[in-house]
Amino acid sequence: MEHRRLFPWIAVCFGLGILLFFQADGQPALWAPVSALAICCGGAFTLRRNLAAMAAMIGLAALFAGFAAGVVRARSVAAPVLSRVIIAPVTGFIEAIEDREGGKRLLLRVADIQGVDSAARPALIRVSVRSGEGLSAGHFIGGTARLLPPPQPAWPGGYDFARDAYYKGIGAVGSLTGTVKRLDPPAGPPWSVWAAARIDEARNALTHRIAAAIGGAAGGVGAALVTGKRGLIGEPTNEVLRSAGIYHIVSISGLHMVLAAGTFFWLARALLSLAPGFALLWPVKKIAAVAAIVGATTYCVFSGSDVATVRSLIMTLVMFGAVLVDRPALSIRNLSIAALIVLAREPEALLGPSFQMSFGAVAAMMALVPLLQRKTRESGPATLLDQGLAWIGRSIIGLVTTTLVASLATAPFAAYHFQTMNPYGLVGNALALPLVSLVVMPCAVLGVLAYPFGLDGPVWRVMGFAVTKVLEVSAWVGGFSGSTMIVPALGLGALGLMSAGLLVLTLPASALRWLAVLPVGAGMAIAASPKRFDVYIDRDGSGAAIRSAGGRLALVGRPFAFVVEQWLRADGDGRNADDESLRRNARCDKAGCVVEGGDNRNVAFVKEMAAFEEDCRRAAIVITRLNAPSRCGAPLVLDREALVARGATALRLARETIEMHSVRKGVETRPWSGAVAEKAQTQNGPRHARPVPEQDFPEEEISSGEPD
Repeated sequence: MEHRRLFPWIAVCFGLGILLFFQADGQPALWAPVSALAICCGGAFTLRRNLAAMAAMIGLAALFAGFAAGVVRARSVAAPVLSRVIIAPVTGFIEAIEDREGGKRLLLRVADIQGVDSAARPALIRVSVRSGEGLSAGHFIGGTARLLPPPQPAWPGGYDFARDAYYKGIGAVGSLTGTVKRLDPPAGPPWSVWAAARIDEARNALTHRIAAAIGGAAGGVGAALVTGKRGLIGEPTNEVLRSAGIYHIVSISGLHMVLAAGTFFWLARALLSLAPGFALLWPVKKIAAVAAIVGATTYCVFSGSDVATVRSLIMTLVMFGAVLVDRPALSIRNLSIAALIVLAREPEALLGPSFQMSFGAVAAMMALVPLLQRKTRESGPATLLDQGLAWIGRSIIGLVTTTLVASLATAPFAAYHFQTMNPYGLVGNALALPLVSLVVMPCAVLGVLAYPFGLDGPVWRVMGFAVTKVLEVSAWVGGFSGSTMIVPALGLGALGLMSAGLLVLTLPASALRWLAVLPVGAGMAIAASPKRFDVYIDRDGSGAAIRSAGGRLALVGRPFAFVVEQWLRADGDGRNADDESLRRNARCDKAGCVVEGGDNRNVAFVKEMAAFEEDCRRAAIVITRLNAPSRCGAPLVLDREALVARGATALRLARETIEMHSVRKGVETRPWSGAVAEKAQTQNGPRHARPVPEQDFPEEEISSGEPD
């Protein structure tokens, strides 16, 4: 209580309420959590003389408040989601445009989709176009689009692009085919579209200016650090940054916001301090804090106001707000306030890696780094050289300590969301972050200030030199053997225990924090022996990955490469989707495939109706995108009707049982789940179905669901 460490648990309880909302079936009512919240608030006031009882009631009130925030948010962003695959003419305003390899990606504010009623028409769609020359934000365009509902997870527990798209208002994804024409709009664009288009146009112009001034791969990275546009970064460069464990520098988030705001703060305070009279009579520090707040907000807006960027801005504003009211800027309490604001505004952020990793890292550094950097009572250095060496030593120790603590705090979340670990990330960050902190981000701020005067060229070249060195360091570290480790997907139990351990380790101010050893140890023990799935089945039955008798996954059918990579990563398999070894353990012909799994059980993948008679008799599991005949005697049949109802499905095969997990649980009622699945029909006689044609959508349409 003396350290005011009870308050952060309010944020924890608020987050638990949000987790309960996302576990709820259907669409929960609002009156229930609001009523419970009112009762708990009344109970806290009534029991205010009993500290323990009052604290318990406040915690419950925060929990129900979190649940209510989830309900309110889901209703406030409600918008139509496309329920089926269509090919139709589309018209709309370009709200944002991003250059990518092989074309552009557009965020389109829809005016009309031919054949789709206005009540079912998505408000926003994200489409790719191979040739987007002459297009810019704000244009009203038309063309034929191939659209599909935002894809759901590739496996139960995988990244849910459909949920993220729902909260962003995106109701469909796909591509524009043929000629894209610029049309005369029926009316002027809404002011929100006009403002977004103007900002996006300015971002694109600055992006190309920075990339041209720097050139090469460093130009794309440098532009992304300033404007948030990452489309000019080639995939080889992305892989180099990932292998070195420093890919986070190209996503504008907490690091960039703190460095940008810190640069504004330092510049304003230094300039104001040049006038002694002003510095003595006016609160220079607070004025500089206001300048930092304005600068950070402007940087957030200009960089696209991405979810992670806005979240980082809120954290930064809370810190500088503490300076304005003469409070310590860096404290667990302020971090909790920032978390409450972020979660109240965007409850869905709690489920994403950005929130988990950023708040986890900052909490760990605030709580543990001061303990690791306690100063000893020794006499200070006598000479200027000694002082300089001591400052360099402290800086190196501080950098290594903070990087180590942040890496350990974020490792469970990285393993859960991305199934990767970078053992040499400590080395990569220790070598690259000083360049980013001392050269790159200050140059970014100075370059933006000089840009309106046309004097920004030399600044970008200096920044480019530093970015080039960062890429060279990344390539060197990424060249180490084992720089990127693919690990099996962490289970929810292990992640929950490690997250609880992180909270216990960072929030208490007493020795109780060391109780974190118990949940962390239990979580690591569970993570050390992961329960892998033995069969992964695509959402539409177009393909599957089946564990063969040799223990590795074998691929059958024609699933998209992005889906295959998701399966492999979840299994801890480092192979690429085009690896020839994926097909070796499957016996295939034109009618289907058979894979011999453990315990001599065959898993059949049927492509033609003629194969059902034999496979239903010999296989333990039959997978198909056709409608299987009702007389099929296999113990488990997952056909078209079953997969329409269940979505992507994964199986664990025990000696006598089959454990099934699916993305959907029968009739789905969550708003981001797309169309409600029809109940499977039960008939006595045989069913006959014509083969479902292969999807003709290019892979990029599905891979748009890949997290950035």
